Amino acid sequence: MEIVMSRTTLDITLLSGHIGAEIHGLDLAALDDSSFALLKQAFLEHQVLILRDQQLTRDQHIALGRRFGDLHVHPMAKGPEGYPEIFPIEAGKNSSNDPKAIRGGKRAVNGGNWHSDVSCDEEPPLGSILYLRDVPPAGGDTLFASGYAAFEALSPALQSFLEGLTAVHSGEATYRLHYGNQAAQDRSRFGFRSDQPYPEAVHPVVRTHPETGRKSLFVNRGFTREIVELSHTESQALLEYLYRHQETPEFSVRLHWQPDSIALWDNRCTQHRAIFDYAGQVRRGERVTIKGDRPYLRRENDREPQWGLVG
Repeated sequence: MEIVMSRTTLDITLLSGHIGAEIHGLDLAALDDSSFALLKQAFLEHQVLILRDQQLTRDQHIALGRRFGDLHVHPMAKGPEGYPEIFPIEAGKNSSNDPKAIRGGKRAVNGGNWHSDVSCDEEPPLGSILYLRDVPPAGGDTLFASGYAAFEALSPALQSFLEGLTAVHSGEATYRLHYGNQAAQDRSRFGFRSDQPYPEAVHPVVRTHPETGRKSLFVNRGFTREIVELSHTESQALLEYLYRHQETPEFSVRLHWQPDSIALWDNRCTQHRAIFDYAGQVRRGERVTIKGDRPYLRRENDREPQWGLVG
């Protein structure tokens, strides 16, 4: 197997002021420890990375994910035979992002609304690695938004208020629409409760990243249902404000795909949205997702910094 030379630097092009970078000249199928350490450092710093002209087998894709940690298996979607860790991404002529059309039998487009991958899990994924082999000639971009930038742009008073709140993340609305017609699956061997049809968890509204120590907003349209400590009306109004705030263009980057591109993103401090502007065209690939840990809520009044589980 070809092994790359040990590196001391990466060739990086920044893609926006707050989030995103493109890495040039790195073969993800042949990373030595030195090169992977630099990749991981860039991943933590830039939150979203893209690399072009990559050639990975499924086994190599999975092996790359496992260098970051244990792999996550989706609570609803079934992977290819023998590869439960693979999440298929496919859109074609029969695909739609319209709920009415999906209920009528169209195939749901993956990630067509703002979300952080599977944030409804008790231990939401650390990150995702998406490998797109086939992309439309135009369109099919992915938007990413930085939770760091969104949180840091808020006033200190609102930051302080939000840090005391928790929110319910539920997979029911999204997964019922996308997978409502499929037979129920027993996912208990992958760590999911077999008596709970859709995953649900409570997480802090402001999440402290376990590796960088930076704070970010951790709510998203796809899975966040309500803020626990507020009334329904207050909760919906505040969430809508936070969603719109996070979607501010200054906090985001638009990733343009080319065939055989790989994107890596940190689900702990970003959210994303796949743009469906290529109806009738094909967009196809596979995603590997890395297991994360349960977000913690910091106790501000503790004499020494401690962490307490939410929920």
